[in-house]
Amino acid sequence: WTVPEYYRNLTVEELDLIRKNFGIQVDGVCAPPPILTFEHLKLPKCLLKLLLEKNIETPTPIQMQGLPCLLEGRDVIGIAFTGSGKTLVFSLPIIMYSYLNEHLYATRPKSIRRNNGPLGLILCPNRELAKQTFEFIEYFFNGINEQEKKRSQTFKLNVSLCMGGIKEERIFNQSNSNSRYYSSNSSGGGYIHIVVATPGRLIQMLNENKIQLNDCKYVCMDEADRLIDLGFEEDIKTIFQHLNLNNNHIQKVFFSATMPEKIQNLAMNTLNQPIIVNVGRAGAVNLDVIQEVEYVQEEDKIVYLLQALQKTPPPVLIFSQNKSEVDTICEYLLLKGVEAVSIHSSKDQSEREYAIDSFKQGKKHVLVATDIVSKGIDFPNVKHVINFDMPREIENYVHRIGRTGRNGKTGLATTFINKNQSEQILLDLKYLLKEANQRIPPILQSIYDPYAHLENVECKYCQGRGHRITECQKYHRDKQLQI
Repeated sequence: WTVPEYYRNLTVEELDLIRKNFGIQVDGVCAPPPILTFEHLKLPKCLLKLLLEKNIETPTPIQMQGLPCLLEGRDVIGIAFTGSGKTLVFSLPIIMYSYLNEHLYATRPKSIRRNNGPLGLILCPNRELAKQTFEFIEYFFNGINEQEKKRSQTFKLNVSLCMGGIKEERIFNQSNSNSRYYSSNSSGGGYIHIVVATPGRLIQMLNENKIQLNDCKYVCMDEADRLIDLGFEEDIKTIFQHLNLNNNHIQKVFFSATMPEKIQNLAMNTLNQPIIVNVGRAGAVNLDVIQEVEYVQEEDKIVYLLQALQKTPPPVLIFSQNKSEVDTICEYLLLKGVEAVSIHSSKDQSEREYAIDSFKQGKKHVLVATDIVSKGIDFPNVKHVINFDMPREIENYVHRIGRTGRNGKTGLATTFINKNQSEQILLDLKYLLKEANQRIPPILQSIYDPYAHLENVECKYCQGRGHRITECQKYHRDKQLQI
């Protein structure tokens, strides 16, 4: 892939103006220009058609800059708010590479040396996000396969989902995609091109030699900060050891809405001269979300919840940190005649899938959840997010409210606060509201701010703007865990 001539001829000043207009910041050696349309990206016609069928007509800012970088084969650190379209950014390049690889193999099999696959690996922090990413890629693979079967009986693109809760035979032969993985050299439709995985399950399959990464040319860590927060750092290092790192052609990608110090260090030690693409400050909120913060006494929250639900039509997402509280809220709403369903980590896989599918399909109007669904999972039509409590860390607040206001639509986020929250998290919230030009309630205005006289205060560890790293609760918790 090469940059179209028109974009190559743009001056530095013209490129800077385009990036400024779309809120794009880019850092790195010889970063390619942003490309403003999918047609200019020179995508195959069938992919353009599939994008239109998904109502994806114009690239978002992260897609404008991220796709040219990845299509050039560069390592990338992508920082963008949730709902910005980053899944397409990291999926489309490996979809295109798989398309080209399979086309060459179907027409000239001797021209390509293949082992056991996969060509691409995408790591996700939880099952729900992995399943969503798998289904996204599967949509494009099915569309391409439908077109190509008219030309070749052997052409077939396959994607596999590798995560807990799925039996081994389903990982290698998933009925909904007809994907199949063979441990010996395979031909035609048997080759796996992309594996979407959670780290724990992938490690198990690698250790049992059920999956090999000899052919892997592309690795993406989606929600990289969440992967580290959940304790997968050592697993990720093990996975990279399984890769053929002597092969300089392995492309590596990190994507996240926040970029704390731990992720920056891991990325810089792993990636090769990466281009950093930033759409909005790391840790900033989506400006399409209206934020309303309400002071509600702890004992009044469950009753006031019903009033908050009246603000918008469904679908509505309700977040709470506590699993038992999630169940209590859901039971209360059901008693009040609200079509609600709940999800948290203690639910089994079938219960979790039912909750997400019924909410996405509109069969249930309200989904009550812990932070398990706050990151990455796409609910494109959510009108309203209600934070029944404030999370302990401000970055989780950013991820929660990022479930609404997606794809250019305006969303609403209602957050209940009271004196049970620490002043640090409330100061972080105050700075986010100020940054997004939102109303700041009196209780937040009254909190003493020791850094009010300074500009650009930001914790280097978690990007919270109401404290410094010496006061960062997350930093001290992580240090204690290491001890």
